[in-house]
Amino acid sequence: MAERTDKGIFYTTAKLMAVCVAMFAFVFVVMVPLYNVLCDVLGINGKTGGRYEVTETVVDTSRTVKIQFVANFNEQMPWEFKPNTNVVTVHPGEATNITYFARNTQPRDMVAQAIPSVVPSRAAEYFHKTECFCFNRQPLVAGGEADLGLQFIVDPDLPKDIHTITLSYTIFDVTEMAQPQSDSVAAR
Repeated sequence: MAERTDKGIFYTTAKLMAVCVAMFAFVFVVMVPLYNVLCDVLGINGKTGGRYEVTETVVDTSRTVKIQFVANFNEQMPWEFKPNTNVVTVHPGEATNITYFARNTQPRDMVAQAIPSVVPSRAAEYFHKTECFCFNRQPLVAGGEADLGLQFIVDPDLPKDIHTITLSYTIFDVTEMAQPQSDSVAAR
């Protein structure tokens, strides 16, 4: 009788483990693409592309676009993080530079990663970052601070009905994922 109970516990445990693995696979394999499709359909969470290679661009001086900058925090991220400039007005096609300020308020070295988002989401494909602190992890020593650079170009093909673009960064603590890099954490 005890042998049947042991087999039953083993099979129940194996089934529960299989269910857990299936749930994780669902979250990482199905939910991410589903989330991306949902965001596209609803017009939210405009993801920006990676590094944009500048080609010959014509500046449209007949038009201006207001760019707003926002900083968000992941609740586990204790840094001070904010744009040094909240709003700029640009001509589509011209390169523009701004900076965000970051300060590690903790008594330990940390590494952060910023994730961008553009609103309205349909403007994301026209907002090109040529240089961005979001391309790399940002290490700061305890109490360290830095001005983090961003250079961007708004594509002249931006739809004419878009007059304002909001670029938002959410900053996350990736110190544990960057442990091999923690030796290279430098004060800025």
